[in-house]
Amino acid sequence: MTSEKKHIAILGSTGSIGTQALEVISSHQDKFEVEVLTAGSNADLLITQAKTFRPNVVVIGQEDLYDQVFGALDPLDIKVYAGNNALCSVVQMDSIHMVLTALVGYVGLKPTIAAIEAGKHIALANKETLVVAGDLITRLAQEKAVNIYPVDSEHSAIFQCLVGEFHNPIEKIILTASGGPFRGKTRDELLHVTKKQALKHPNWEMGAKITIDSASLMNKGLEVIEAKWLFALRPEQIEVIVHPQSIIHSLVQFEDGSMKAQMGLPDMKLPIQYALGYPERLKSDFPRFNFLDYPQLTFEQPDMDTFRNLKLAFEALDQGGNMPCILNAANEVAVEKFLKDEIGFLEMSDLVADCMQKVSFLKSPSYEDYVRSDEESRRFANAYK
Repeated sequence: MTSEKKHIAILGSTGSIGTQALEVISSHQDKFEVEVLTAGSNADLLITQAKTFRPNVVVIGQEDLYDQVFGALDPLDIKVYAGNNALCSVVQMDSIHMVLTALVGYVGLKPTIAAIEAGKHIALANKETLVVAGDLITRLAQEKAVNIYPVDSEHSAIFQCLVGEFHNPIEKIILTASGGPFRGKTRDELLHVTKKQALKHPNWEMGAKITIDSASLMNKGLEVIEAKWLFALRPEQIEVIVHPQSIIHSLVQFEDGSMKAQMGLPDMKLPIQYALGYPERLKSDFPRFNFLDYPQLTFEQPDMDTFRNLKLAFEALDQGGNMPCILNAANEVAVEKFLKDEIGFLEMSDLVADCMQKVSFLKSPSYEDYVRSDEESRRFANAYK
């Protein structure tokens, strides 16, 4: 490849992260080329994106939408494939430099493994990949000399704080949480919250799954587990603090006691651009932070008794093995049930705790074990009454 542009595959291009990544790429067409776009079922938007960015290949996950996508894009010489197996094949194409995994949930694991095996650097927005199989993913990335660049705003913040400090041991990291729409509410008040209320995040624009996870603090729990693997930390080195303004995106404390924080207005395009452009900081016209607009930045302890999901995530991290995989699968089903009005807001934690007790625990799981644990957890979770 003689081109100096970085050729990017975006898995999940029609979701919140995927669409913002395309905005970033659009602003830096001298730096990036879109090689692959994939979507689960949003064929119309995928077609529109493909007509604009002219990738080499598109994949539509839902196979019965293949004819629609093929009919629209074949005349443009864009190759069209369908199904989840196609995802794992296209990420291995020689022409790809970097794979942005912006899929939501467990479905991101298999194609991320395929991309790492093919030696592709990963921009990771799919935290579930490391939550489910962090040991397997980090081992494989080391074997294949693949870099994993975090896209979550909190992990991007930690990564940015560590640039130039990789030889200095970390004492601890502090992940910040906005506290979501229900910060300060009691358990009694949360008994009757609706999905409409839960989908209203105070600071960030995100998809439904991650917005519910943020409201229940499970998103922060998943980030705690992801941070362990990204930065080779022990559970006791990870702290969570509630910071309602979402200006400090996270902090690192070093062994001399000094701390570094990464700050900025809440805008996912910044961490996306940092991951795609690393090690360069690319110029942007994103809105700038002004201290005088935020004369007070405040911090408080997370309420882990009311928001049990964060406590459950720490417990899963402490146990290790396949327990984070069980937690993740149970939570994906719990969120689905909540969005369908089948269970209440607080019952999501009850369902997850129930699965963590009932599903077979494995201390040193293989990839096949993770697949079985995921299936078993979903069976228990779906049967939960």
